[in-house]
Amino acid sequence: MNFFEIEAGLTVLAVVLAFAVPTLGSRWFEALERRFGKLAEKRGLSVIVVGLTALALRAALLPILPIPVPAIPDEYCYLLLSDTFAHGRLTNPSNPMWVHFESVFTIWHPTYTTKFYPAQGMFMAFGQVVLGHPFWGVWLSVGLMCATITWMLQGWLEPSWALLGGFLAAIRLGTFSYWANSYFGGAVTAIGGALVLGALPRMKQQKRVRHALLMGLGFAIIANSRPYEGLFFGIPVAIVLLAWLWKLWKTERPALVMALKRVMAPLLAVIALTLVAMGYYFWRTTGTPFNTPYLVNVHRYDPVPYFPWQSAKPMPNYRYPELRSFYLKTEVSLYRFSRTYSGWVRMKAGTLYSVRSFFLGYILLLPLVVALALTPYGFSWRDMSRETRFFLAVCGAVIVGNMLPIVYLPHYSAAITGAILGLVLIAMRYVRSWQCRGRPAGAFITRAVPSVCVLLLILRAGANPLHLRLDPEWPKEGYATWCSRTPKNYERAAMLKKLRQYPGRQLAIVHYSPDHDLVYHEWVCNRAELNKAKVIWAHDMGPAENEKLIKYFKDRHVWLVEADDHPPRLLPYSATLDAQVNASGNLTDTQNPGQQGTNRAHQGRPSASAPSGATTRRRSQNPL
Repeated sequence: MNFFEIEAGLTVLAVVLAFAVPTLGSRWFEALERRFGKLAEKRGLSVIVVGLTALALRAALLPILPIPVPAIPDEYCYLLLSDTFAHGRLTNPSNPMWVHFESVFTIWHPTYTTKFYPAQGMFMAFGQVVLGHPFWGVWLSVGLMCATITWMLQGWLEPSWALLGGFLAAIRLGTFSYWANSYFGGAVTAIGGALVLGALPRMKQQKRVRHALLMGLGFAIIANSRPYEGLFFGIPVAIVLLAWLWKLWKTERPALVMALKRVMAPLLAVIALTLVAMGYYFWRTTGTPFNTPYLVNVHRYDPVPYFPWQSAKPMPNYRYPELRSFYLKTEVSLYRFSRTYSGWVRMKAGTLYSVRSFFLGYILLLPLVVALALTPYGFSWRDMSRETRFFLAVCGAVIVGNMLPIVYLPHYSAAITGAILGLVLIAMRYVRSWQCRGRPAGAFITRAVPSVCVLLLILRAGANPLHLRLDPEWPKEGYATWCSRTPKNYERAAMLKKLRQYPGRQLAIVHYSPDHDLVYHEWVCNRAELNKAKVIWAHDMGPAENEKLIKYFKDRHVWLVEADDHPPRLLPYSATLDAQVNASGNLTDTQNPGQQGTNRAHQGRPSASAPSGATTRRRSQNPL
């Protein structure tokens, strides 16, 4: 039984107890709720407490959940962004030997960077510079996410419900979720969404410049992390703002003038400044403000369009078979599947299920189901509260946008994290007053929801001594949950650590087997300052091309990495041996570069001796 199944069982148990013994623990809960309410009334303190709680929880889990080791190309790309910004640059110069370093989702011309947008990398760069490792930027973003969600909910709900929502975010997203335990991102976009949604009611009520600036900052974060979803997210917000201005124009002209000066002008100024800054970033990375690194990478490598109704492009010429395999096995296969009727239906259903699985699970879904069951016949959209209608509109717009492309991952919907929690809390508030045959079944359900979340957190923290089966690694299997594990390339991390212990600089030439899987076992990913890096990873392109690379990096110790051996092997590279193999006729430079490394005989140990002795100089902790 994994944790998804345990959560389902506890949810069913909560329903049974709500009908059987709804007063169970009432006195204890009432005392806790009074103390909870006193804290909630101090709004600023509540925001700080939630943020610090999220940080403390994740830090306390470090003994069983250490700093994550990257494995997936997306993670390496964000680490590259982090390293770039940490060195005070927006991008990096291309390298003359760049063909040896190609990797998924990076570009090398006109500059060396990744296709992803910069917001996540900026947070990670802060962690790298200030605290010594990019992970601490992820850690800080998770704490800030939980704090901003609390602040956002305070603008829509009573303080106690807002405080509960912040703690639910800390438990469900700030501990074992992949947002807190990988470099994928998610929390940064959620911060942007919470800033926008929290500023909206305050802008309408108070018409203060600071709230307009916070909304503008939120939109800037979303635009620089998930711009596609940001378009759908912004539509309901824009409609509400325009409707508000229209109402002021019809009823309160002086208030309209104040709103335009104090709200709309600062908001539009921040948005305009954001667009200018993004254009400058695109210009520095691609050479033009009207093209993005994302589009440059897609044009060079990806034959698959963004939407299933678009036509595929011709298959590019890849230098390495593993790159070709990556796009054929993942991108092209998904595209072809999405073009069939059954495939499209299954993928769209999978998107909805993924949203439910990650953001709600079973226990947070419970109040929504109960509230829907208690809704009287004939209940209409107009009968819903203003908060419910707006949150449904925002969530619906973004989820519809998520269903259009071929690929979906839960962090694509991160901007609506606060809105989803808002709907859960509204449902809990509605259910709380429900009585079954005069007994407080609704109150028990609202108390059971956070109780089960805390219990699940304790069980997950003690999974190893309790011998509980963990959820499968995602995205290898199934759907992401609040405690899904992500793949880790421990072999590469161990070899990187070993290479960093040798004196001098190292060049690791990586040889893959023909069936190597880049999705979960990427090795050739490098730091921003390539020439100055302690360790450089390069593809095995065969003796002749490898020799050019070795001559270019002539001051480095050269190694051959057999990445697909069990365990992977690190051998001193011998150019003499390669030359002998080439001269013997067993290998020619006309062969496919990806096949050359496969055909070489590496059984004999090369004559070059391995450097020995560890340097005492402090090494950077960047996992690249």
